[in-house]
Amino acid sequence: MAETNWAGNHTYRARIERVRSVDHLQEVVAAAPRVRALGSRHSFTDIADVTDTDGGVLVSLADLPPAVEVDTAARTARVTGWTAYGLVGTQLQTEGWALANLASLPHISVAGAVATGTHGSGVGNGSLATAVAALEVVGPDGELRTVRRGDPDFHGSVVSLGALGVVTSVTLDVEPAYDVRQAVYAGLRWDAVGDDLDALLASAYSVSLFTRWGDEVEQVWLKSRAEGVPAHLLGAPRATTTLHMLEGGDPEAVTPQLGVAGPWLDRLPHFRMGFTPSRGVELQSEYLLPRSHAREAVDRVRGLRELLAPVLQVSELRTVAADDLWLSNSYGQDVVGVHFTWVRDPQRVYAVLPVVEDALLPLGARPHWGKCFVSRAGRLEPLYPRMADFRSLRDRVDPDRVFDNAFLRRVIG
Repeated sequence: MAETNWAGNHTYRARIERVRSVDHLQEVVAAAPRVRALGSRHSFTDIADVTDTDGGVLVSLADLPPAVEVDTAARTARVTGWTAYGLVGTQLQTEGWALANLASLPHISVAGAVATGTHGSGVGNGSLATAVAALEVVGPDGELRTVRRGDPDFHGSVVSLGALGVVTSVTLDVEPAYDVRQAVYAGLRWDAVGDDLDALLASAYSVSLFTRWGDEVEQVWLKSRAEGVPAHLLGAPRATTTLHMLEGGDPEAVTPQLGVAGPWLDRLPHFRMGFTPSRGVELQSEYLLPRSHAREAVDRVRGLRELLAPVLQVSELRTVAADDLWLSNSYGQDVVGVHFTWVRDPQRVYAVLPVVEDALLPLGARPHWGKCFVSRAGRLEPLYPRMADFRSLRDRVDPDRVFDNAFLRRVIG
């Protein structure tokens, strides 16, 4: 039976080798002319795929045991790259430690999330990749090498789209465990937000706005490390029952709300580890653009709402702090992410993406690497000042293109 990604919209086209150890992984990589690594398979495109027509092999590390090793003196944790963030968080919490932020889904693997620039939310919070202190990577010759913060190649190696090797472990910055309160506000009208959108997005440690682009933001999710949560937010009341952001979604699947404090790993994600996240049957896109253009981006997308409505389940707005990682969507600038959860109908979704990108890319929007988009290298390169440097790094690290695939040829060149 053919294997697919998480959403079921992409079928992998090469043999999948389930490696038994890092040594076995090194042997497979050294012997294969083309290799790509599979993680939690949460990307919505062919980013992790390779064809078998040129001897391509997909390596799955799912059978290797997860590990989380805390170095209390360095305030870091070395984790195996294929481990899900939910498992990492559980182990860290047990030992009294935490990560600064988490993505919406705790189900995703650390290495895959880092490599694609995946993020949580918060004007002071960088993407998940900004917590990386070191990577251990199997290169094209099968040799295991380490890239550390401070090394010349570090800033180009973290968000790498899998182009530089297979990541076997990631060392992450940690901090003492903390509590978070999550509250949801329903029915916030856009006219009440007015010109204060940036202030709203900065009103808590992590903020997410869910909308279908009509007259209101249907839900605002505030995640706070401070004491207490307000009863109203710009006139919108705090919900007194747990809400799912998708119509008909199971409230049991989302993390605790109602302003009750609890461990960081149980509040920062939107979804609980033991449940199917979001709808499960869907596609996703996201575009990250300078926060200074957030209001204009909202106005432009609201102008497209009739076109988007037949294929849109919900949109989310959230923020990410600037970083210095070359292929990060937030390289060099604080950004707001405009996220789309679509129905799982690739033909209809990809028909509207060019219109969305024509509206947002002129504002400096960069597509999320792991989600659906149509722009190619020629249009993307001006958005990434260090794209040429990344290509040079790739030429040096993988001159024979062992880790190449169709996705990289489209978006990197």
